[in-house]
Amino acid sequence: MTTDDTLHATTTVRLRLDISYDGTAFHGWAAQPGLRTVQGDLEDWTQRILRLPDPVELTCAGRTDAGVHARGQVAHVDLPGTPDDAGALAGELAQRYRRALPEDLAVRAVAPAPPGFDARFSAIWRRYVYRLLDADGAVDPLRRGFVARYPQPLDVAAMRDAVPHLVGLRDFASLCKAREGATTIRDLQRLTLTQDADGLIEIEVVADAFCHSMVRSLVGALVAVGEGRRDGAWLDRTLAARTRSSQIRVMAANGLVLEEVGYPSPAELAARAREARAVRTLGEP
Repeated sequence: MTTDDTLHATTTVRLRLDISYDGTAFHGWAAQPGLRTVQGDLEDWTQRILRLPDPVELTCAGRTDAGVHARGQVAHVDLPGTPDDAGALAGELAQRYRRALPEDLAVRAVAPAPPGFDARFSAIWRRYVYRLLDADGAVDPLRRGFVARYPQPLDVAAMRDAVPHLVGLRDFASLCKAREGATTIRDLQRLTLTQDADGLIEIEVVADAFCHSMVRSLVGALVAVGEGRRDGAWLDRTLAARTRSSQIRVMAANGLVLEEVGYPSPAELAARAREARAVRTLGEP
């Protein structure tokens, strides 16, 4: 499909983009006037690469904050074209991204999206990993930009013991920055902690979705337990309050990576998107 054909197409096709980025120099995913963002860069390059007369808009699986990295971000974009041209358009775009994009941003794959696919609403889980070194850990210089430092030693066993107080379907308002009209109820499906021989702590978090700053606040809550200042009962009280707690540290952005996004089978994509758009509530105890 040529550029001229693209410009004169009367229908649109949806493409799925698999994206990785070093978030250090980005002010997060979402486009902001006068600031460099992942969405802004990709939308600008897509329009320029295809010589489109109008701006394009990308929708991602999860908006990352300033300084947060991604290995497995997913987005979709609707472009002029027909279903018969979608494969050729995806191949052309993937090739040109490789040539044009800066070194801290990569589109690893471009493909025609299945019917009903929505990068945000069709997703059934997101997996993040937070990497942390406490005062006893040894820094690997080659990974220093992707590991947060903490100035005190942490009791990882105590942090693991606190995990059951956080997992499950809960209202995480105490660990989120509120957004008007948005729910803070999330299903935290998995939360694991590991520590290697060099002391690197990896905290893996999987949920159906995350609200603003939730992962870094979860880690901050666990760090408070690891310091010995707090315990599981405190976590229970904090979550039950359902109000943003000033006692919980929002950890540094550079330790956080969006590793992967999961989707259902193609036949279930549209139904999942409809379900995810519904505002969820919790029944009163």
